Amino acid sequence: MKRTLESLDAGAIEGSRALVRVDFNCPVKDGSVADNTRIRAALPTIELLRTRGARLVLLSHLGRPKGGPDPRYSLEPVVRELERLLGSPASFLRDPLSEQAVAETRRLPRGGVAIAENTRFFPGEESNDAELAARFAALGDFYVNDAFGSAHRAHASTEAVAHLLKPAVSGLLMQRELRYLGDALHHPKRPFIAVLGGAKISGKIDLISALLPKVDHVLIGGAMACTFFAAMGLETGNSLIEPDRIELARRLLADSGDKLVLPAGAVVARALDANAERRTVQRDRIPEGWAVYDIDPATEKDFASRIEGAGTVIWNGPMGVFETPPFDHGTIAVAHAMAGATSRGAVTVV
Repeated sequence: MKRTLESLDAGAIEGSRALVRVDFNCPVKDGSVADNTRIRAALPTIELLRTRGARLVLLSHLGRPKGGPDPRYSLEPVVRELERLLGSPASFLRDPLSEQAVAETRRLPRGGVAIAENTRFFPGEESNDAELAARFAALGDFYVNDAFGSAHRAHASTEAVAHLLKPAVSGLLMQRELRYLGDALHHPKRPFIAVLGGAKISGKIDLISALLPKVDHVLIGGAMACTFFAAMGLETGNSLIEPDRIELARRLLADSGDKLVLPAGAVVARALDANAERRTVQRDRIPEGWAVYDIDPATEKDFASRIEGAGTVIWNGPMGVFETPPFDHGTIAVAHAMAGATSRGAVTVV
């Protein structure tokens, strides 16, 4: 079976609707994209499909909207930024599950581009719902997954839909990252460091288990660190934890020796608000009624030092709620350390 975009015959692409899962989960500030790195990373796949005469329908999530559509997480600013980068208009499918949206995708000219509204606005996306996947599949004739940053998640727009459209292939960004990751995993320069963050340990279990035998250390940040804190018997206040994953976290800690490195402390607040009162506390001093939203400065320095001294670094997931400054300091510190490691010749995968 053909698995890559470049392996497809021109006849399979020209005039067909390419349903492309991209990762446009980029920061938006005051209604504009603040960092277009992820959009630019998808341009080679988009341009290849346009050149070959496909009609493109792009799917992406943005942020973590709760309970349905939220204007703060709309992809409309992303549409405007993509139009600027492409130098041509793109359609915005506000209701991609409607018959009107399906009809609009069929009316796209060859090389035309449409972007569906945030996939996480629709119930069933994160539970990999088959019915939602079928609604997404109605927007395309074949499927391209170019969302490397979301590939570990079994969601309706990344996993279930791939079984409904044939061919289903990887895009150029996905191919490049997989080749690079394969080289890093099988022939790493030492020390080999993995940096894992994000909200939930449940989304990273397989990744942690696969990395532990290969790496020298796994640095844990983000809200997922709180589940490990709970597994250590520490109080976590109002922090996000996964009670049903505490025992798993306890086993990982026991089996990993000194490979798992947790934050020494955290930045906590009573609410996720830029103006909320904040404290920097040790991990065993998280107060009742407060929640962890970022790693503390001491952990920033520790993680940065380990990253800058590494030969190979893999980074997946933020260190805090980076969408809400000032809880972005830990993520920015890791990004700077990654850039420094890269400039010194380390192999880095983000």
